[in-house]
Amino acid sequence: MIAFLGLGRMGAPMAGRLVAAGHKVTVWNRTPRTLEGAAVAGSPAAAVAEAELVVTMLSDPEAVRGVLTEALPGLRPGTLVAEMSTIGPEAVAGLRALLPAGVGLVDAPVLGSVGPARDGTLTVLAGGAPEDLARCREVLEVFGRVREAGGPGAGAALKVAVMSALVPAQVLLAETLARAEAGGVDPGVLLDVLGGTPLGGLVERVRPAAESDGPFETRYTLGLAAKDLTLASPATGTITAAARDRLLEAAAAGLGGADLTAVFGHLRAAGRTEDRTAGGADVLDHAATAGGVRPSRGVAKVNPASVPATNGRYSHATKAAGLLFVSGQVALDGEGRVVGEDDMTRQSEHVMELLARILADQGCTFDDVTHIRTHLTDMSRLLEYAVVRARYITGEPPASTTVEVSRLFRPGLMIEVEVIAALPAER
Repeated sequence: MIAFLGLGRMGAPMAGRLVAAGHKVTVWNRTPRTLEGAAVAGSPAAAVAEAELVVTMLSDPEAVRGVLTEALPGLRPGTLVAEMSTIGPEAVAGLRALLPAGVGLVDAPVLGSVGPARDGTLTVLAGGAPEDLARCREVLEVFGRVREAGGPGAGAALKVAVMSALVPAQVLLAETLARAEAGGVDPGVLLDVLGGTPLGGLVERVRPAAESDGPFETRYTLGLAAKDLTLASPATGTITAAARDRLLEAAAAGLGGADLTAVFGHLRAAGRTEDRTAGGADVLDHAATAGGVRPSRGVAKVNPASVPATNGRYSHATKAAGLLFVSGQVALDGEGRVVGEDDMTRQSEHVMELLARILADQGCTFDDVTHIRTHLTDMSRLLEYAVVRARYITGEPPASTTVEVSRLFRPGLMIEVEVIAALPAER
């Protein structure tokens, strides 16, 4: 029996192909969904209880780790997990440490979008021990062509390497067209010329979006593309990081759930409306500096692509006068779902990880935190949080405030933590 965890835009058609191929399939999704021909489980642990193979197709590393943590009580020795999301090699190594020694792990992310997922023409980039790959290869071939990349983590590493070329190329085309149109170049003529170069295949793929503002079928969301580029290049100063920041800017404008090609219309509109300075400045100055920082009257807004985008009504952090002020972080995943219902330890881990990423984006660690403020909905569970916090704050502790509140803004949230840190240049 195969357990399939995650029935999103890609997961549903992939699970459907397993059913059509004659496999016995049990599915689970955070938001309950059914799949014709498959059994539906009420929890990850129930879904995997009788499974020989477990397939995960989820949004990001945090979602995969959270779901497999929930599945642990149901996993049996000898079960094989095929992780098919795009989460990067470091997250795969973390899963190996999380799973029991008797449970196998293959990392097998895919290339392709919804159409290939439905048609069984994806490219599967598989990494793992040879004996584990042999056990699941026949199932993976239901999804498309299998390319064995090497040992554990090799499939995940190959996927982010591929995306670090494909996605920035689309962003580069979008920016090039916006600059050219603002400079008086006919975009259709430019596309025709580029179509006769080695970029021709990509040009024809994006031409509909390049020539109009859409809307278009959502095959690969802009928000997921930003996430993939964060995995590929979490640092700054690279072409991949610059493309990531462009996508973050578009996501902050409300396009995170749109297809990646929405970046064409976004940059076209920016080119039409952006105020220009004198002296022949570029038509499209980079609207975000490294890490998604946008300056405004001495205050810079910080929205790293390494954490889920905000709802547009706040920034993850601001920096001014040598200090970084980080907004309260809560246990929500990239799709706005609560992580770790009634699990203070899991929610605390998620919150502290988000804080760590925001701090790292600005060159800080928890050693640079000057003050930490914690809001708990149940002070009797303070010790559970304190144990997690001690794993992240290992040096001399900062100033601290902890208060109990009646509730947080989303049912199921148990903790919110905000920090202030000293920026590197000011230390």
